[in-house]
Amino acid sequence: MIKNTLLPAAEFCQRRSDFIQQMPVNSIAIISAGKEVTRSNDTEYPFCQSKNFYFLTGFNEPDAILALVKNANGQAQSILFSREKDALQEIWHGRRVGQIAAVTDYQVDLCFSLLEVDEQLLPLIEGKDAVLICQQGEPAFEQQVMSWLADIRKAVRTGAKVPKSLLDCSDIIHEMRLHKSSAELNIMRQVNVISGAAHQRAMQKTIAGKFEYQIEAELLHEFARNGARHPAYSSIVAGGDNANILHYTDNDEALNDGDLLLIDAGGELAGYAADITRTFPVNGKFSHEQAIIYQLVLDSQNLAIAAIKPEQTFAELNRIVCNFLTQGLYDLGILKGDLEVLLAQRACKKYFIHGLGHWLGLDVHDVGDYHANAQREQCRPFAANMVMTIEPGIYIPLNDKSVDEKWRGIGVRIEDNVAVTETGYENLTVNAPKTIVEIEQLMANTK
Repeated sequence: MIKNTLLPAAEFCQRRSDFIQQMPVNSIAIISAGKEVTRSNDTEYPFCQSKNFYFLTGFNEPDAILALVKNANGQAQSILFSREKDALQEIWHGRRVGQIAAVTDYQVDLCFSLLEVDEQLLPLIEGKDAVLICQQGEPAFEQQVMSWLADIRKAVRTGAKVPKSLLDCSDIIHEMRLHKSSAELNIMRQVNVISGAAHQRAMQKTIAGKFEYQIEAELLHEFARNGARHPAYSSIVAGGDNANILHYTDNDEALNDGDLLLIDAGGELAGYAADITRTFPVNGKFSHEQAIIYQLVLDSQNLAIAAIKPEQTFAELNRIVCNFLTQGLYDLGILKGDLEVLLAQRACKKYFIHGLGHWLGLDVHDVGDYHANAQREQCRPFAANMVMTIEPGIYIPLNDKSVDEKWRGIGVRIEDNVAVTETGYENLTVNAPKTIVEIEQLMANTK
C-alpha cells in the first residue's frame, strides 16, 4: 500500500491507464497537485491534496505535476514532477518522497524534479494535437500552461508545432470517480464505521449545559483516534433552533434541556469522506412533538433508501419523499389547504428546503453529472458502485408563526451513506443509531 492511501499502487496505475484510453491520440494531459495555503503569517492550513490529482496518483505532496502522454502511435507514458529531496528542508518540514521513490512506490514511468519541469515538459507538449487540463478554478496553473504554449509558439518559425486544442478533461476524471472500485468501497465502509462511532460518542457525551463546541471536540477525538485524522468537512453541531440553519458551523452556544441537537459530521480516511447526520434530544428523551417530526423524517428516509437500485434516479426518490412528507405535514396540520394541490406543488419544500442527497467519495459533495433536466430534476440512472447520501429533513424555525407553537424550533435531518449494488443497495452507515428506541437507550445507558 502507498502510505496514507490504503490503496495499492496498482489501483492508481489502472486509473491512469483507463484515463489515457479516453484521451485523444497524440495528446498530453497535465494535472496539477494542490498547494499549501497560508492561514496566517508563516503558518499553513492542513494540506489537502487536489482530489483529481490524488485520484490518479495517490501522491500527497504539494506543487507536483502529473503528465500523461498518449503519442500518435498510441503508446502511453506517465511522468511525475515533484519536489526534490532536500536534507535541510526535510529537517524543518518533514520527509519528501523524491524522484527515485516516486517511480518505485507510485509506479509512474518517470519522475523529475520540479526544477526540471520546463526543460522536460516543453518537448512533451510540442508536437501534440491537444493539451488536456482540469479547468477548475486553478487560474495560476492554467496561466502556467498558457505560458508553456506561448514558449512553443515562439519557436514556430524553426519548425515547432503548437497544440491546436486546449481541452478540459475534468469530465473524464469525474465520471471515473463516480464509479467506486471494491477497494474504494472498503475504505468508505471503514470511514462510515469510524464516523458512526463518533456520532455514538457525541450522543453519550451530550448533556444540557455543555457547549456545542465541546460535543464537536468529542467527534474530532473519535475520528482521529481511529485513523481519520481530519474531518471531511466543518462539523455542524446545532442545538435547538440552530438546526434550522442548514450550514451552521459556529458551534458556540450552550445546549438546552428539552432541545434537539442536530449533528452533521463525518471523518475523512485516506482521502474518502463520510457524511452522516443524526438528530437527538439533549436530555436523552424525545418530546411528543419532537418524536412525531423525527419519525416522519426517518420513515421518509427509509422509503428512499429502500427504493435505491440500478436505474433508479434522484428525481424519483425525491418524488417519493416529497409526497410522503407533504402528506405527513398535512396530517399534522402544519401544511394547510387542498391535499391534491399541496402534493402537486410539493408543499413540503417549505420545510424540506434542500436536496435529498448527493454523490459521495473523495469529496463530500462529490463530482459526477446528475443529468439534470430543465426542471432541475436529477435524472441520471443509478449504477452499481455509485455512492450517495440520503438526507431528508424538516426545519420549522422558531419565528414561523404559521404553525402551532408546539412545532416551532424543531429541526431534524437524518443522513446515511448508501452504495448502489447490482441488485439494490448497501447502507454503509451501520453503527450510528437512528431509531428513537436506539437513541434513547444509548443515551439512557450513559447518563
